[in-house]
Amino acid sequence: MNYVLFDDYSRNHLLPLTFTRPVADIRFGILTIREKWEKLLNEKTSTLTEDYLSGKFPINREKDTILINGSIVPTEDLVSKIKNLQTNEALVNEESIIAQHINADELDASTENENEKITQFEYNEPCLKINNSWDIFSKNGEAIIADFKLITHGRTSEKLDKTNVVIGDGEIFVEKGAKVTASILNTNNGPIYIGKNAEVMEGCVIRGPFALCESAEVKMSAKIYGPTTIGPFSKVGGELNNVVIFGYSNKAHDGFLGNSVIGEWCNLGADTNSSNLKNTYEEVKLWNYPYQSFVPTGLQFCGLIMGDHSKCGINTMFNTGTVVGVNSNIFGSGFQRNFIASFSWGGTQGFAAYDVDKALRVARLVYSRRNIEFTENDEKIMRHIHLVSFENRRF
Repeated sequence: MNYVLFDDYSRNHLLPLTFTRPVADIRFGILTIREKWEKLLNEKTSTLTEDYLSGKFPINREKDTILINGSIVPTEDLVSKIKNLQTNEALVNEESIIAQHINADELDASTENENEKITQFEYNEPCLKINNSWDIFSKNGEAIIADFKLITHGRTSEKLDKTNVVIGDGEIFVEKGAKVTASILNTNNGPIYIGKNAEVMEGCVIRGPFALCESAEVKMSAKIYGPTTIGPFSKVGGELNNVVIFGYSNKAHDGFLGNSVIGEWCNLGADTNSSNLKNTYEEVKLWNYPYQSFVPTGLQFCGLIMGDHSKCGINTMFNTGTVVGVNSNIFGSGFQRNFIASFSWGGTQGFAAYDVDKALRVARLVYSRRNIEFTENDEKIMRHIHLVSFENRRF
C-alpha cells in the first residue's frame, strides 16, 4: 500500500514552522509525526504538500493510495482501522479527515473531500492533533509519553552512570553511546529519554517528561522542566521549561526559555531570555499568519515561536507570545516586538530586510559545519519564503 501524509487546514496556522516543512515533519514528543506513522505502519511515507516544498518532499503516486492527515498522531488502533479502509472509504473525526483510500487519479480532489463517492466512517476515539503552533509545546507531554512507550517497548536501556541521582519510580531509557554524568533526574512526572550519542553534562537537573534526541547536548548545570524535547544535534544550557526544539539548533548558554517552539538551524545568543507570562496574568495572544493579526491562545503561559534559520544576539529579550519568522537576525537591547517577519535584520532600533543572497550564504556555511549539503531544493524553498513574506516586511 502507498501511504501519503497530507497537509490539512492546520498547515497555515502552524506557520512559520511549516514554511520549511510539511506538517508531518514537525517534531512532537520524541519523534516527528512522520516517524511515528512510519514506525506503526511499518512502511515509508511520502508527502502531499505545497508546490514549493514538493521538490524536497515529493509525493509517491501509485494506483492504491491511502492519504493520512499529517497533523494527527497515530495510535495502534487508528493504524489498524486505516489499513482496513477499502477504496473510496474515509475515516473522519469531527470536522477532520483522518485518512482516505483512493486511486491515484483522484488524489487532488479527495484531500478536499470533494469526491461524492467517498463513504465516511466516524472515528470516535480521541485523536491527538496539532492545529496551532502552541499545541506543539502544550501537548508535548502526552506525545513524549506515547513515543517513549513506542520506542522502548521490548528493549533494554543502557546502564545509567552511578554518579547520577534518580528521583521517583518513573522510567529512564538511555540509548547506546549516550552519556549522563553527575546529574539529578526526576521521573515523578514522566519518563526521561536519552538518545543515541547524546550527552547530559555534569551538574544538570532534569524533570520528565524529557527527551534528548540523537547527538544532542545538555550543557553543565542546566535546569530543565518537562515536558521538554531537545531535537537531534542541538545544544542547550541555562533554564528551560516546556520547550520543543526541532533539531540542529542551539541555546547553549544561560538565560530562560519557556513554553516555546524553536525550529531547526536556530541560534540563541548568550543570556537570551523569553518571557512566557504577562505581568497582568492575562491570556496570551500570538501572531497568526492566515488572519494577519494576533489571536487568543487560551494560554496563560506562552513564550517564543521561532522559524528555521533565525538567530538572535547576546542579551536578547523576547516578549511574552513572540513569533519570529524564517531567517531573521535579531539583536539589540530592550524587548523585541511580538512579531518579527521572515528575513528581517535588526531589533528594537528598527528593522531592515535581510538580503536573501547573504542569508543563503550563511545557511550553506551552517549546513557545511554539520557535513550536510544545502541543496538546490533548499535554496528554492528559501527564495520562495523570501517572496511570500514580503508584505510582512514593510518596515
